[in-house]
Amino acid sequence: MGKKAKVKVAAIAKAQIKTKPKPNPKLKGKLKTIPWDSAQYLETKQDIADYLEAVLEIGDLALLTHALGVIARAKGMAQIGRAAGLGRESLYKALSAEGNPEFATVLKVIHALGLKLRVAA
Repeated sequence: MGKKAKVKVAAIAKAQIKTKPKPNPKLKGKLKTIPWDSAQYLETKQDIADYLEAVLEIGDLALLTHALGVIARAKGMAQIGRAAGLGRESLYKALSAEGNPEFATVLKVIHALGLKLRVAA
């Protein structure tokens, strides 16, 4: 995935965690929207790795937590929870917008997804 694509993916992911926009009365009944769910587009391990890499480049903890939740939903929250040694409900709570997971939990989820966290200089 190129740098432009990574920036675009990260921007979309960041937009997902923001609050819902206020309705515009001028557009009422004229504009139809559908919810965007990144989980629908994370089909391969490479898709997931690229998505997570783009999010990590931004360096926003809330965005990282959100992205891990999206990825866990794409792979199956219960399956990832079991692999990480966490209950499904605990995983939902930790990766929710109100969640503040410990770094150990983040690492468990990353490993449960079959991914590795690497540092490069």
